[in-house]
Amino acid sequence: MTDSFCLHNATVLTGYSVMKNCAVYVKNNKIADVFNEERFAKKRFAPDVKIINVNKAFVAPGFIDTHIHGIGGFGADDQSGSSILRMSEILPHYGVTSFIPTLYAAKEDKLVKDIQAITAAMGKESGAKILGIHLEGPFISPERLGVQTADAVSPVDVEMMKRLWEAAEGKIINMTVAPELKGMRELALFCIEKGIILQAGHTNATYEQMLEGMQVRIMHTTHLFNAMSRIHHRNPGAVGAVFIHPEMSCELIADGVHIDPNLIKMLVQFKPIDKLVLVTDALKPTKQKADILTANGDEVYLDKCFYRKSDGVIAGSALTMIDGVRNLISWGLSPDQAIRMASTNPARIMNFTAKGQIAPGYDADLVIFNHNCEILGTVINGLLRHYNHSGD
Repeated sequence: MTDSFCLHNATVLTGYSVMKNCAVYVKNNKIADVFNEERFAKKRFAPDVKIINVNKAFVAPGFIDTHIHGIGGFGADDQSGSSILRMSEILPHYGVTSFIPTLYAAKEDKLVKDIQAITAAMGKESGAKILGIHLEGPFISPERLGVQTADAVSPVDVEMMKRLWEAAEGKIINMTVAPELKGMRELALFCIEKGIILQAGHTNATYEQMLEGMQVRIMHTTHLFNAMSRIHHRNPGAVGAVFIHPEMSCELIADGVHIDPNLIKMLVQFKPIDKLVLVTDALKPTKQKADILTANGDEVYLDKCFYRKSDGVIAGSALTMIDGVRNLISWGLSPDQAIRMASTNPARIMNFTAKGQIAPGYDADLVIFNHNCEILGTVINGLLRHYNHSGD
């Protein structure tokens, strides 16, 4: 590892532009400068600055996964700090430099234990930084469970939410809710006070109920198209609200199963690119080699994504962020658009103002990958973890 270096001969995807034949200078855990090769050739670096020629590879802001349940056999709901830290160690191999562990809906006592385990792990990471906690429930619709279980769902309970907030020591970043539930406005006002980003998901909301949610800043949506009310010609529903209102942002699972690629192409035509967020929604057995795979207490099997073995319901994704970026590019999006969805947009929507762009003063969280979308290296908090020019 080194903390003072310059990556040059790069195509830099800054999060707001594409800069070819450029260099990124990192010093003191921050991006110190970004400049072209002509300036690089004239610049005199201190002797301790490592110079790395990336040979036209992409250098981009590190991926930020704001919706991930697990990877490699380690899950956010294991009630184990060591599991969260193993997720942190594994994720940089897929370009992720920071993430928000996501918890399924559960009874309060389990949620508290899950939350406390994640909170205790924060600050102890050796890999991707844990930004906070995403609660995918429990205040969601029993009519749009997806793979979540009915006994884990709860009516809106602001006092419970206060207890969850206290258990998290203020580390809840985002929360998936059903806007149509009774008492949602009171809950939303509490979350606004605490800075929690609310996302409409696992919802059967009508279009009018989505508008009511927007009035209390439910402006982001969880895994668009999945587990939400669909477009009907007499009521646009939750999906229609996202299409109709350009100010609404949404998660996309770009594995080719959760959303048909043609719908993503259509969405890009309808929505400003800065409102689209790539997520994995990856489950605990993602990239795990084992005979029996489990997620959220159920046995699952893998066929491009995970399905619950008992009934064949889609249980979640086996996607990684670099695979999602590769898919988006293969479906016709530009590398710049894909990187905005994977890095810049989640940082902005979740209010991490020093992440998601390559510009002086920003956190030096970077991913280096070639034109085949193979990860060559990651930089986390200014430390170059590895650099493998071959991509092997």
